[in-house]
Amino acid sequence: MAGRMDQKVAVITGAGAGMGRSFALRLAEEGAKVAVVDLAVDEAEETVRLVNESGGTARAYEADVTDLESLEAAVESIVNDFGSITTLVNNAGVLDGYAMLAETDEELWDKVMSVDLKGPFLASQACLPHLQASGNATIINIASVAALRPGGGGITYSTAKTGVLGLTRMIQHACGPEIRCNAILPGIVQTEMVEEAMNDPEAKEVISANIDAQPARRLGQPEEVANAVLFLASDESSYIYGVELIVDGGWMLR
Repeated sequence: MAGRMDQKVAVITGAGAGMGRSFALRLAEEGAKVAVVDLAVDEAEETVRLVNESGGTARAYEADVTDLESLEAAVESIVNDFGSITTLVNNAGVLDGYAMLAETDEELWDKVMSVDLKGPFLASQACLPHLQASGNATIINIASVAALRPGGGGITYSTAKTGVLGLTRMIQHACGPEIRCNAILPGIVQTEMVEEAMNDPEAKEVISANIDAQPARRLGQPEEVANAVLFLASDESSYIYGVELIVDGGWMLR
């Protein structure tokens, strides 16, 4: 049987670890050729190793999502290697330690905004000509339930992810029907970033309270978000444009 991502080339930012690695493995499992893009090239190479060992096809590319020239160079290499780009998953992101207004300095604000909001904008811009040329492309922006409700992150992270929803709508408005652009809003997912955040007692208290308040009563797993990415990247979602798909264990119901 053909895979759901056969003949597709997927670019995934921040794919060296966490959810991004899970996305790479899942899309490759369904036949996609995967470009693993990360600033940490050693981690990207590890993702590639795991994909290739599982029978998939992937290559690593070093790029800084906050720098357009860096992204354009990576995109040029990807197209040279794979011939096209059909799918972009804007996943690269950083947390803000659940810092609120009084605790957030300008340096933290600029760092999080640059990676979490400017990054998806620049990556989409860099990939745009190739996505348009494919004629049946998808952009999937990884936002967060923190964009919809306070408590899912600090002031900078929540604001940046709210911006990602606006970016998703505007890309869809400007680029349909050749490109379908959708957003996924994960809840609290068990990744290295979340585990590191829980080393801080205040952040751990917030995270634990959110977990206890949701119907699932547990952390999400990266593979569960990867299944949502696969759906939106595949032709099974061919009539879905500009949606916000929540994958949060019911956190929004609390």
